[in-house]
Amino acid sequence: MDASITLSPEYQAFPWLSLIVLLPAVGALLMPFLPGEEKSESNLPRNFALTVLLCDFLLIIGVVNSFFNNQFSDIQLAERVNWIPLIGLEWSLGIDGISAPLVILSGLITLLSAAASWNLRRKNKLYFALLLVQASAQSLVFLSQDFLLFFLAWELELVPVYLLIAIWGGTNRQYAATKFILYTALASLLILISGLALALSGNEYSLNLTELTNKSHSGGFGLLCYIGFLIGFGVKLPIFPLHTWLPDAHGEANAPVSMLLAGILLKMGGYALLRFNVQMLPEAHTQLAPALVIIGIVNIVYGALNAFAQDNVKRRIACSSISHMGFVLLGIGAIDALGISGAMLQMISHGLIAAAMFFFTGSFYERTNTLSIPNMGGLAKVLPITFACFLASSLASLALPGMSGFISEITVFLGITSQESFTSIFRAITIVLAAIGLVLTPIYLLSMCRRVFFGPRIPALAKIEEMNTRELTIGLSLLAPTLVIGFWPRIVIDLYESSTNALAQGLISQDLIAISNISFIS
Repeated sequence: MDASITLSPEYQAFPWLSLIVLLPAVGALLMPFLPGEEKSESNLPRNFALTVLLCDFLLIIGVVNSFFNNQFSDIQLAERVNWIPLIGLEWSLGIDGISAPLVILSGLITLLSAAASWNLRRKNKLYFALLLVQASAQSLVFLSQDFLLFFLAWELELVPVYLLIAIWGGTNRQYAATKFILYTALASLLILISGLALALSGNEYSLNLTELTNKSHSGGFGLLCYIGFLIGFGVKLPIFPLHTWLPDAHGEANAPVSMLLAGILLKMGGYALLRFNVQMLPEAHTQLAPALVIIGIVNIVYGALNAFAQDNVKRRIACSSISHMGFVLLGIGAIDALGISGAMLQMISHGLIAAAMFFFTGSFYERTNTLSIPNMGGLAKVLPITFACFLASSLASLALPGMSGFISEITVFLGITSQESFTSIFRAITIVLAAIGLVLTPIYLLSMCRRVFFGPRIPALAKIEEMNTRELTIGLSLLAPTLVIGFWPRIVIDLYESSTNALAQGLISQDLIAISNISFIS
C-alpha cells in the first residue's frame, strides 16, 4: 500500500476524517476484550461504547466548526491514500456542505441511541459493538470520495442493522430482518452496476467521485445509470413501492434501533441521490425530475393514508416516515437551489423528529409492554411528562410553525412553486396533492395521541412510573434542535447552502433545463 496521504493545507498535521470513521470501529474491536463475561450484568460495555461515541461526536463537531466560515462550498478537508492500486480503490475521504450536517446528525443520534439502550443486558458486548460498527459505517458513507469505498461502507452498515433486528427485535424479528436485508442487498446490485458503469465509461477508469462528476454521462447511458441509482438508493429512502420493508423493520426493532433506522439510514438514501443522481448525472436528473416529483407526491399521500390503517404505534410512525421522505424527493425534483435546500433541511429535521418519536414510544413501551393503540388509553394522567414530550414531537412532525418540520416543508413548497421549468398546471397539481398529505398528517398523529394518552383508562396501566432524568435528557436532546432550527434555520442552512447552490447552478449553467419539452407535462 502506498503510504502517501494528501491532506488539506490546514490539516496536514493529522487525518481527522479518518479518525472520525475509525474510532468507533477500533472501539468495536476492543469490546470483546473488556473484563467480564458476556452473560454478566456489567455496565462496562455500555459505558465504553458511550465514551467512544461521545468522543467521536465531539470530534465531528470540532472538525465541522473549524471549517464553518468556509460554508463548505466545496471539499474543504480531504484525505486520500492509494489503498489497493490493482482495482483503483482509494481510502479517500472528504467533507462538504452536503455531508457535514448529516455526519453531525449521524453522530448525535448514534450516541443517543446507545444511551437509550441503557437497560439492555442480553449479549450487551455484541450489541454495543454492533452500534460502534454502525457508527463507523454511517460516517464512511457520508465522507467517502471513492465509489468503491462508498459501496463497501453502504454494504457494511447493512450487517449491524440486520443483526440488531434479528437478535434483539420482537416476535417476528427474523422475518423483518430477512426482508430488510433482501430488499437492501438486491438494491445494492443496481448501485454497484451503475457505479462501475460510470467508472468504466470514457477514456480513463476512475472510482474517484470528483473525477466521475467531471465526466460526461449523456444520452441513454446516463439515463440508465440514473435509474439504477434511483432504484438502488430509493429502497433505503424508501420510495413507493420499494418501501414495504420499513414498517416491518420498525415494528420489530427495539426503540434505539428504530432511532437509527429513521434518523440516519433513510437519510443515506437522500444523501446518495444528491451525491450521485443530481451532482454526477445532472442531464439525466433534469429529464427525470418530474418523475421524482410524482413519486414524491405518491409517497406523501400513500404514506399518510397507510398510517391510518396502523394500530401499532411504531408502524404508524414508520408510515409517517414514508410520507415525510416524499418531501425529500419533492425538493430534489424541484431542481433549483430552494428545493434542494428544502430537501436537505427535511432530512435533518425528520432525522431528529422521527428519532424523538421512536425514543418516546420505546419509553412508554418499557412501562406498558404493548405498542397496540387499542390496548392503551389514559396514559396522560400517569405519564404527563411523556405525554408532553410525545405530543411535542408529533407537533413537530405535522409541521407546526416554529418547529423544524414547518420550515423544511415550506421551503420545499416554495422550491416547487418558484420552478418555472414546470408548467403552471403541473405545479398546481403538485401543490394540491402535497397539501392533502399535510392535511392528513395532523389527523393520524393527533388521533394516535388521543387514543394512547386519553380515552378509556386501562386499569393495568394505572400504576406505572414516569420517565427518569436520563430519558428526559435524551428526549430533550432531540427535541431542542427542532425548536432551534424552527426559529433559527440559518444555523443549519449556512452549513450546506453553498453546496446546494452549487448543485443547482451546475444544472442551470450547462443549459440542461429541458423539462418543459417533456410531453406529459407540456
